[in-house]
Amino acid sequence: MGSCLVAFSGGVDSTFLLKACKDALGDNLLAVTATSATYPQEELKFAKKIADKLGAKHKIIETGELKDNRFVKNPVNRCYFCKKELFIRLNKIAKENKLDFVIDATNYSDKFDFRPGNKAKEELGIRSPLKEARLTKEDIRALSKKMGLSTWDKPSLACLASRIPYGVKITSDILSRINRAETYLRKIGLKQVRLRHYNGLCRIEVLKSDINKVINKRDKIIDRLKKLGYNYVTVDLEGYRTGSMNEVIK
Repeated sequence: MGSCLVAFSGGVDSTFLLKACKDALGDNLLAVTATSATYPQEELKFAKKIADKLGAKHKIIETGELKDNRFVKNPVNRCYFCKKELFIRLNKIAKENKLDFVIDATNYSDKFDFRPGNKAKEELGIRSPLKEARLTKEDIRALSKKMGLSTWDKPSLACLASRIPYGVKITSDILSRINRAETYLRKIGLKQVRLRHYNGLCRIEVLKSDINKVINKRDKIIDRLKKLGYNYVTVDLEGYRTGSMNEVIK
């Protein structure tokens, strides 16, 4: 590729991609992290730390998806509007820095999930080297471990808006509540967790092996989440799975 801009979140896939880019391209790259109310601030701190550790040039930008009414209305293709704004911005930054490509960390496993944002990528010429190389999530974790990357077993990330049912308006207050709830749940020892938001009710998804841990700590969890504004606190017996909010549209 010669040179590239890496859309970098600090997750398992984008960290592996940035490491591979650094090894192949040296300083001919720029990692860019987009921050907004949909991106947990603790993840921003982590992304800064990882980029610094890898010795990669790192730029942080603020995106304005909450100013886009098409995104805020939360339609099924919500991600398209978010990704369109993001990749237009990244293409512009790449051009300003004379970088040949803009790439993201979509992997081969992602092709089985519903991802309307891919349309925006296709329209704007964004490439996904991990997907092109047919590397699955499991491959990336195994290779990351072999390369000594601390992110090899990091829980999967996703935009906080993905916790809100389609058609329910996305607001900064709701995103903040979800973020505070998930931060608390991780602090008490739940590694992979999603808190799905239904106004006064929340549905907690954790690994099946952690469901008993939730039950054992239910009094503390109920107390904390009710203080955050949830009247009813539930646990999903199916456990954590990627894109569970998409099950209603299949």
